[in-house]
Amino acid sequence: MSDHRLRHRLTLALAAAALVLVGGLIGIAAKATNNETKTVTSATPTVSTAPVDPSVAAGAHDFVQFACAQCHGLQGRGGVSPAVPALTGVAQQLTAAELRSIINHGLGESSNPTQPYMPVWGAVMSSTQVDDLVAYLRAGLPAVPTAEPTPLPQNQGTAVEGGALYIRYGCVNCHGINGLGGVPNPQSPDKTIPPLSGADFRKQFNTDEKIIAVIRSGSVIGKAPIVSMPHWGGIIPQAQLQALVAYLKTLK
Repeated sequence: MSDHRLRHRLTLALAAAALVLVGGLIGIAAKATNNETKTVTSATPTVSTAPVDPSVAAGAHDFVQFACAQCHGLQGRGGVSPAVPALTGVAQQLTAAELRSIINHGLGESSNPTQPYMPVWGAVMSSTQVDDLVAYLRAGLPAVPTAEPTPLPQNQGTAVEGGALYIRYGCVNCHGINGLGGVPNPQSPDKTIPPLSGADFRKQFNTDEKIIAVIRSGSVIGKAPIVSMPHWGGIIPQAQLQALVAYLKTLK
């Protein structure tokens, strides 16, 4: 074979090898890019940014803040006590005026401390909060991000758990931060919601049993506009009652 023909065939072979090499490199690069894209996509969480009606969102947070969820269940699904109805499918059947009346005036058997009793919120909640809560109920109690009950600390002692329960069950709304009281109750004999700390409280409730008894039975002393403490009997488990007592005993 002549040198000319040999060089020609060698050139063609090298060209073919080069094409194969380039094709392989392109394939590797494409695969790497593909893998990188997949990795980035899987590592990026999907977060819903859908807007929530401000009044409905505020109502969802009020539903948690004022412990509605502790009796009617998260998003009003029920299941807490046979004596407390679920709100899903029920709230939409009531008019806004009827819902406002129930929130402001309470509902239940005030004379039967063994049954849960919905408190009178009219002197505690603002008209805006009531309107927002009504909007949330009539919207079907949708899930709203971060509108969730206060989480309960685990393995940190009963007093720490009791402090979280004090917020979760809405005690703070009426008895104040650190149990200092101060929420007006003009139609009641002492004109205010009593504190859960101080010498008078300790003298009247000088045993754990007395404190637990009043939490269970509530203090329903009249009808609206008097603010009434709900009956927590059948709602708060014994262990949580004891944790609440442990927290109250740490107050000033």
